[in-house]
This record gives sequence, C-alpha cells and structure tokens, in this order.
Amino acid sequence: MSMDGNPKLRLLSYGVMLYMLLAFIWWSVLLVVKNDDAFQAKKEYLRLIKVAQGTVKNDAQFNADLQYKELVIRYQRQEWMIAGEAIVFILSLIAGIWFINRGYHKEVQLAQQKRNFLLSISHELKSPIASIRLIIETFQKRKLEPEQVQKLTSSGLKENDRLTSLVNNLLMATKLETAYVPSREWFDMTELLGSCVDKFTMLNPNARIEFHDEDLEIAVFADKLGFESVLTNVVENAIKYAGEDAAIKIALKDLGETVSLTVEDNGNGIPDKEKSKIFDRFYRVGNEEVRQAKGTGLGLYIVKQIITAHKGEVQIVDAQPNGSRFIIQIPKNNK
Repeated sequence: MSMDGNPKLRLLSYGVMLYMLLAFIWWSVLLVVKNDDAFQAKKEYLRLIKVAQGTVKNDAQFNADLQYKELVIRYQRQEWMIAGEAIVFILSLIAGIWFINRGYHKEVQLAQQKRNFLLSISHELKSPIASIRLIIETFQKRKLEPEQVQKLTSSGLKENDRLTSLVNNLLMATKLETAYVPSREWFDMTELLGSCVDKFTMLNPNARIEFHDEDLEIAVFADKLGFESVLTNVVENAIKYAGEDAAIKIALKDLGETVSLTVEDNGNGIPDKEKSKIFDRFYRVGNEEVRQAKGTGLGLYIVKQIITAHKGEVQIVDAQPNGSRFIIQIPKNNK
C-alpha cells in the first residue's frame, strides 16, 4: 500500500523522523554537558596536582600553565567535534526528508498520470469503436439517401483515422521506451508538412490553419515516419487546445544547417509551472475526469523523444496575445 493511499503511514514516517531529530538533539546536549563535567573534573584534578607540587600559587599562574592550555585545547576540539557531528546529522536528516518527500510526490504524480492515462485510453478506444459500430448498424437496418451515406461514411473514416492515430501513438511510445532507432532517409519536409496540414484541414473544417514555408523544398535526412508522427501530434495538439474557434499558424524555415518548425495556436495557453511537465509521458494539464479535450498524454512525449533522438530541440513559449507556440529545430543531416 502506498503512502498516498494511507495518510497515517506518511504521518508515522514524519513522526519517526521528528523523534530521531529530537532524540539526537537531546543526546547532543547530554554529550556537551558530560564533556563539560569531564573538563571541570580534569581541571580541578590538575589544579590540585600543581598546587601540591608548588608550581602554581594563583589562578593567573594556573591559567598560564602549558598542561592546562593543552587541556583547554582538547576540550574545545571535543566541543567542535560534537557540534560538527550534530550539524552533519541534522543536515543529513533534512536531506533525507527532502529526498523522501520528493520521491513521494513523484510517485504520487506518476500514479495520477497513469490513472489519467487509463481513464483517457478507455474513452479514446471506446468512443471511435462505438461510433463505427453505430454507423455499420445504421447501414444494416436502414435505407439511406446518398447524402446520408456520404455523411456517415466520412464520419466513419474520421473515427477510423482517430483510432489509427491512437494505435500508432501507443506503438511509437512503446518503441521509444525500448529500442527506438531512427530509420533515416532523405525526404522533403515541406511536402510532408503540407500533407499533414491538408489532412487536418479536411478533418477540421472549422479550424483556420495557415501554413507558411519560405522555401519550396527543404530536404532533411531523418526518420520520415518518426517526423510524420511529430508533425501529426504537434498540429493535432494545437487544434485540440485552441477550442472551437481554432486559428493555427504553421511556419517552416530553412536556417542553413537546421530546420525550424513553428506551430502557434490561439488557445488559453499553458501555465509556466506546467511547461516543463507537458513532455512527460501520460502528463496532461487539468483533471482527467472533467476534461473535455481528447487525448492520452502521449503525443508531446513522443514529439520530445523523437526530436531528442535526432539531436534537435523543442520548446514552448507563450503566443501573443494568447495561446502557445511550439518551436522545433533539427539538423538537416542526421547522419
């Protein structure tokens, strides 16, 4: 049972750590007192010997005695040792508490992300399957007009594409976790991106997608299937979170040795505290149980991993006046 599922266990852990800290402080105080008592006893014993020997007659002579000075130095050294050990122990305990707490929060966050993934994947699988089944049953039971047939067929193909995209993401995520090796070839990035834009324009007729490319052809040596997945996930993510009035701006630039892809949306944007997390596997902004946007939390994780495998960079910044802008840069030649 995790500490997340049993708050009493977590409180007990903190209680044990607090007890250890208080116990060590108590023993440190006792050591200081015992050390001081031992010093005073040795001091008085040395004074009696010196007085009996007649080498000292007053406090000034005793304080100047070499043996007494050595005794003081040893006492001070022992005090510093006790203080040093106490500081090291306290710092170690604090560091241990910090690491345990950080690990705890990471485990809780990962468990929540996995839970969100299971919730979303269940919905993402059931929804297109149910829609396709409903369309097939409609064809079986009713005679439809050509316009109705065309509408239902288009809807079925759209759901099929959605299901295919989901399966491809699951397969790609699995491959990235095990042994992803980019299968590199020369291809035209402009043409690949244009095909991707055409597909999403057809699937999302209400979205305004602007595609700007400064060059007619930008050849790159990379994993074509991998970059098709990257382009699909980035553009799909932008359309998904832009809302009903989606306006997407896509720009592809040739920077000489590298290629730059920018995808900007007009959605609500991503809070700064979330920007470093959105590329984590299963991570999605918000609560999965009340979320309206579809998805599994794998898309941007796949984007990040593929871009990293190609020695590129991906970052997210705020768009103006609102929304998010994804900026991807990769070397043209990934030999």
